[in-house]
Amino acid sequence: MPALWCSWPVVLPWLAASLDFVIGDPWHWLHPVQVMGWAIQGYQHLVFKSVSSAGGQRWAGIALGLGLPGLSGAIAAALVIGAEYIHGGLALAIAAIMLASCLAARSLRRAAEDVLRPLQQGDLTAARSQLRLYVGRDTEHLSESEVLRAVMETISENATDGVMAPLFYGLVGLAIAPAAGVGLAIAYKALSTLDSMVGYRTAPYRQLGWFSARCEDFATWLPCRLTVFTIALLSGHPRRVWQLCRRDAPADPSPNAGWSECAYAAALGVQLGGVNVYRGAVKPKPLLAEPLHPITMPLIAQGLRLTRWAVFSWLLVGSVLLAGRYMLSCAA
Repeated sequence: MPALWCSWPVVLPWLAASLDFVIGDPWHWLHPVQVMGWAIQGYQHLVFKSVSSAGGQRWAGIALGLGLPGLSGAIAAALVIGAEYIHGGLALAIAAIMLASCLAARSLRRAAEDVLRPLQQGDLTAARSQLRLYVGRDTEHLSESEVLRAVMETISENATDGVMAPLFYGLVGLAIAPAAGVGLAIAYKALSTLDSMVGYRTAPYRQLGWFSARCEDFATWLPCRLTVFTIALLSGHPRRVWQLCRRDAPADPSPNAGWSECAYAAALGVQLGGVNVYRGAVKPKPLLAEPLHPITMPLIAQGLRLTRWAVFSWLLVGSVLLAGRYMLSCAA
């Protein structure tokens, strides 16, 4: 086995995480999620135009939920393998860029900063306007405390499906082969994109998106619990965080979002959940953890640091395990 391939499992995830931390996802760059979004829009337009029956749309949803992640992951892996035939350094660069595109740590940080910056300047109206870009709830009449809660909920929920879960699948795939790490991470990103675009329980997506939503819930379950465990350890009060998550998270309708939000809330000593308004409809969400402290900008910054430390700890543990596995392979 070539020496370069033996070193990839250690180098690649660190390089990808560094790219995401420094560069993130520049707005003017073509992103894999954009391409996935175009494909999803074209497919759903075709289905809604040509398939009227509920059963037909459900089967179309199964094809979409299996086809897009599978095809996206296969294309990503093939690009890495093909680049290796040209030059190992080129393959490493392509793999790092694609894996970095699956991580959204910098994007989460930027989103929080975009909302908090005008809030620091006392411009609540501008903060509400910025928040509207990142959340589905109505923001026009939110108070400052409600804006801060929305930001905290956004960074805590998306830490799992936007950062930790794709990193988890990248590390798992790297245990198989370098290209498999990129392929699995991209496949999960495609599944997450499907869930955000068509995974609704309301018309017209109820039939088309049900399979993607179920698959995303299933795929996120394990990395979500590992994220909760990691945040609990980093908090310094693992027993308390885990107990609060077991008490409050199951009340959330999502099998994963409530756990992720509750872990951060318990670790930071704040309470998330409560009444939200979506398109004029009031929808209460379960209260998560205890309100030991009010949600403040410094606590949101602390929540973002928790995510960075969680990423670092997974990279460290994953690198040690992968280095040992590939050292044995290369020696053989």
